[in-house]
This record gives sequence, C-alpha cells and structure tokens, in this order.
Amino acid sequence: MFKSSIQTIEQFKEVLLQLPGDCYTRPCLNLSGATIGQHSRHIIELYQCLLEGYTPAVVCYDNRKRDKRIEQDVHFAVDRLQRIQNALEQPKRKLLIYLELNGTEEKITSNYFREVLYNLEHTIHHQALIKVAINEFTDIQLPESFGVAPSTMQYRSECAQ
Repeated sequence: MFKSSIQTIEQFKEVLLQLPGDCYTRPCLNLSGATIGQHSRHIIELYQCLLEGYTPAVVCYDNRKRDKRIEQDVHFAVDRLQRIQNALEQPKRKLLIYLELNGTEEKITSNYFREVLYNLEHTIHHQALIKVAINEFTDIQLPESFGVAPSTMQYRSECAQ
C-alpha cells in the first residue's frame, strides 16, 4: 500500500513537471472551470490532513487550509508531494475521523492504513479528472496507468492474455 501510494505520487509529480506554461492554472471547461492546480491542491491537502492528524490520532478532512499557493505554483505543489512521500510510511494506528454531514458532526473510527488507502484511491480519482484537462490543453503522452486504479490495470492485463 505504501509502495503503491508513493509510486502514484511520484508519477503525479513527473506529470505535473511536464505541464507547459499556464496549463496548471488554466480553467478547464470540461471540469466545470476547475484547474489542474485546484485538483492537485485537493489531493495534497487531504494527505496533509491525514499526516497532521496521525500523532493526535484525529483527522478531519473538512478542515483543510485551502492553500492557494499549492494550486497556483506547480513547483510548490511538487515540493508538498515530495514531503508527503517522505512522511507517508508510518505504523498502523487507530484514528478518529471527524466529518460534517448535513450540518451534523460525525465521528468514524478508522486506522492509518485504511486512510492511506482512501487517499490513494482519492488521488487516482482526481488524476483521472486531471487527465481530462491535460488532454484538453496539451499533447503530453501520459502513462497508461495515470488516473487508473491498480485493480483496473491488473484486470486489463489479465484480459490481454
């Protein structure tokens, strides 16, 4: 799980660093005007919430900083991704996840490994959206696995045999 997460983040960094000019901050019509930078910030900040909540064992994904610098500066975003990679591998421990649903605060018991897996799946989902913008703005050849779940890649491999 850690290996897959770190590899997915590494691939993400490599793709972001290939983006030309203002591509990172350009609104994408096919994503309701969202930018690659906004999706990147969202990915990064969920990981940051998890890592910051590890020691107190309390995570609230709703209370993100929404740091505009992450969504506007691709090199700053890549630096944040590197920091996540460096800090991600931690021992399993119980976590309390706080969230608000329909105006009511809820608490869910989870664990660090489950939340790392959640963040991996969340990252892949947003990479699939980011792929839409990259394909709209550029002719960059993305890796086949970018924005695709590992289970889907395995299924495709099995079908090809």
